[in-house]
Amino acid sequence: MEPTENDVEKYLNDLKQKIKIYDIVIFDRIKNRQTLAELELVRSNCSEYINDLTCENYFRGPTADRENEGEYWEFGTMIKGNEIYIKINYGKTNKPVILISFHFAEFEIKYPFKK
Repeated sequence: MEPTENDVEKYLNDLKQKIKIYDIVIFDRIKNRQTLAELELVRSNCSEYINDLTCENYFRGPTADRENEGEYWEFGTMIKGNEIYIKINYGKTNKPVILISFHFAEFEIKYPFKK
């Protein structure tokens, strides 16, 4: 079942609160490193961009995460004129949020709640 705008807002609010307490861990993937380098960003910038996400940035999810347990959600945002794909997992209790993907979008992102 697809989430509603309220579901997405609740997820994002919970996620942002968890990041304040437990921070965020970014998967060390070539795509993520290259994007951060090209945009001249560091890990703390990723947290800032995630804090700016709204339901209008929502793309897809939740989807069962076979690698990390739980679920991941997908979002997109514009940074320095580039569309960035974000895949994020809330993570385990009392552990950091897992940022699986933070890289240039490789496909068209459709935003179901974009106004």
